[in-house]
Amino acid sequence: MATLQRKARMTGLSYLGLAIAGGAGFLAVRPMLFVAGDPQATLANVAGHETLARAGVALELLVVLTQALAAAGFYRLFRAQAPVAAAGIAAFGLVNSTVVLGSAALLATAADTGDAATVQLLYLVSGHLWTAGGIFFGLWLIPMGQAVLSTGWMPRPLGWLLIAGGAGYVLSAFLPEAGFLVVPASIGEFWMVGYLLVRGVRPQKLTPSASSAALAGPSGSSSSVAHQM
Repeated sequence: MATLQRKARMTGLSYLGLAIAGGAGFLAVRPMLFVAGDPQATLANVAGHETLARAGVALELLVVLTQALAAAGFYRLFRAQAPVAAAGIAAFGLVNSTVVLGSAALLATAADTGDAATVQLLYLVSGHLWTAGGIFFGLWLIPMGQAVLSTGWMPRPLGWLLIAGGAGYVLSAFLPEAGFLVVPASIGEFWMVGYLLVRGVRPQKLTPSASSAALAGPSGSSSSVAHQM
């Protein structure tokens, strides 16, 4: 039981890191550098604020790392009770991590380029990669919600909110003007992060097989929690 709660909280920490890095990089730093329709202004921002441009790259790499850790964490947390959903979370999360890695490589190239048209193109392609990655980010919320519903370890409304939010995230990639579609996803994600960090999983909802999985050693036989830690 203690091991399962530890997995939940480590996953919550990774998810929190993902939210902070993504918000700081894509929503804060990028708008300070990229000016749509004005390559010269974008170049001037990147060249004149080199430290900020490098910070943007570092934040995107942090998104890659925390997304991968969160995907692995959710897989470890849910694989015993919801193996299909756990695999879906891991797969979609890792694909999104790979997409953002491509974006980070483009921004790193832009920081070393002195041509305005090239810098503008690299930032444009990076932005489109984030849009494509948003599809997979939405898709990872759907099996996450399914895992919540099937295990009963978190409130059922959270599960349905994650599923609805994931669908909204996918639709928003094709309807960028409909920003309200991502609101359920944002609420569900912060709820999930908070629940993982504060509660972990609900002990009263642990099934005997889940409790056994939390106490099982690497060979599958019963062993102490300390052995896994």
